[in-house]
Amino acid sequence: MRMKRSVVSMPTLNGSTERQPTPFFKAASRMIVASVVAVCVFAAPALAANYAGIVVDAKTGKVLYSEDADSLRYPASLTKMMTLYLTFEALEAGKVRKDTPVPFTKKASAEPPSKLGVRAGQTITVEQAIQALVTRSANDAATALGEFLGGSEDRFARIMTSKARALGMTRTTYRNANGLPNDDQMTTARDQARLGMALRQHFPQYYSYFSTRSFRFGKQVIGNHNRLLGNVRGVDGIKTGYTRAAGFNLVTSAQADGRSIVGVVLGGKSGGARDAQMRALVAKYMPAASRSGSGNLVAETQDAPTLSEAQQRPVSTAAVTGGSFNLPNSGPLPGARYSEETTRSVEVAYAAEPKVSANPVLAAKPNTLEAQSQKLAALGTNTTIDRQVTNSVAKTVSEPVTEDEVVAPSSGWIIQIGATPDKGQAMTLLGNAKEKGGKALSAAKPFTVAVSSGSSQLYRARFGGFSSQDKAINACAALKKKGFACWAAAQ
Repeated sequence: MRMKRSVVSMPTLNGSTERQPTPFFKAASRMIVASVVAVCVFAAPALAANYAGIVVDAKTGKVLYSEDADSLRYPASLTKMMTLYLTFEALEAGKVRKDTPVPFTKKASAEPPSKLGVRAGQTITVEQAIQALVTRSANDAATALGEFLGGSEDRFARIMTSKARALGMTRTTYRNANGLPNDDQMTTARDQARLGMALRQHFPQYYSYFSTRSFRFGKQVIGNHNRLLGNVRGVDGIKTGYTRAAGFNLVTSAQADGRSIVGVVLGGKSGGARDAQMRALVAKYMPAASRSGSGNLVAETQDAPTLSEAQQRPVSTAAVTGGSFNLPNSGPLPGARYSEETTRSVEVAYAAEPKVSANPVLAAKPNTLEAQSQKLAALGTNTTIDRQVTNSVAKTVSEPVTEDEVVAPSSGWIIQIGATPDKGQAMTLLGNAKEKGGKALSAAKPFTVAVSSGSSQLYRARFGGFSSQDKAINACAALKKKGFACWAAAQ
């Protein structure tokens, strides 16, 4: 496989010169590309990849922590987050089903590890491909999905880049579906945070895949590479990544005590060092996140031209517009998202970052993961492990549903739109959703479910009374258009 040598040239930010990652493959070593592992538990030590990181309040868009968040880096297997985004989009649009077969070409089957090892000519289901990406980070499954959805992996990569621009990921370029090394495949910590928020916000009904601890494939039981799942309080995904040039990467979503953050660590020297840094960031900045805010920060866009639409509507990156490189201090948060929207994105409202800070974590420092970790440790960061996972809740203004309306159904399908430590707020959320849900919620029964969260209580806001999965999913789709988070489940 011949690797491209050129590096994307990007403008400077805030008057500072961006340092471009140096190509790490020499001509004499190109024949051993197949041994390079996109994600591998026993990977060789990373090259001297520069650290970059960011933590964003997922409810307000405020940046809580940032270090070189706009500098170009290699995404490695974080690339698969966009592959999954487009897969979820195709599922939601009805272009594919979870049981739709995904064929493996010779190219897909020949991809280097990590992989499932499916032979050319064989198939797996869309759901198996999703599970393979979120657990083993299987390169062959990612390529197969890309070729299936886009017609070819090259075309799928162009669709990925167009979708990135539509979501406001202004500095990300994709060249393949799996994240294997390509000098032109670049991203930033800020762009990956935006994608992490978009996955959770736009596809709550599929987001739980990122919490998959293991799944059975044939005789194999495949575990998840994300070591923070089940070990750090509130962590519910998203994705790990590794190549020697990229270092060890991680995007993490966490929700606890009515707060919600997305963190990104790029360029770790080892999986352990990367994970320790993310633990420290979650422990330090989760308490600083807001309990209020809608969380509707990334506008949904027009469906990508995948599958049957691929021949009818070719991709044109010029047809979509992203935001400016310097994200605004504040911006209009979309009150609703409509399927008729064009691919023009709505900017996330990011807080301005001071050039000089008295905070030892934010102040100027050597650009290494170790230096960051030492600074956090010096602050006495509490990294107590807690397995409790909670949900976030959208801020609402409508009148609450009255107590006598709340009846928990004993069977059928339900949808959940949030959780809050205050029962009155949960009732208000239900009332607001009922008002805006239209016909899809006309016969739905609102109710709350009390659950324990440590020493406190949480109230899950739900609607019941759906006779089928399709009706529950259709109700979620209607609420998503109105700006609500939503997922469906059997009662």
